[in-house]
Amino acid sequence: MAMIQFGQRDLLRGKIVDPAWYRVKIENVGEAPAKASEKGPSTNYPVEATILFNGDTGDKTFAGIPIDWNFNSKAIGFAVPFLQAFGVEVKADTRFDLASAAGREVDVFVENDVYQGRQVNRVNHKYRPVRTEVTAA
Repeated sequence: MAMIQFGQRDLLRGKIVDPAWYRVKIENVGEAPAKASEKGPSTNYPVEATILFNGDTGDKTFAGIPIDWNFNSKAIGFAVPFLQAFGVEVKADTRFDLASAAGREVDVFVENDVYQGRQVNRVNHKYRPVRTEVTAA
């Protein structure tokens, strides 16, 4: 018998949020080889985060919902605004450890999109520093 068990995070994973700025906590930044393509090998940097509250209003309606997105080594420039949101001055020929974002908070804009025929939450690389005047309601 194939017994399975779901955690609360599993149950919330498919919940669609309203498009807005959300304060998220970065849970993990990984590293894994991407599928081979005609452009050659590349590396994915998957980001796992959890919504804390609406970054503009403090509303906690969508608190606890997991949000995932990805950076790829072939288009690593998309990580520049992510790092800048943490106050990092990004310079050419300087190395940065994306995994150091784990445990930190940042505001991300979450959009709705369609992927393989289903509606999904999407982080389209829009980030801003945490706004201290907004706290959870």
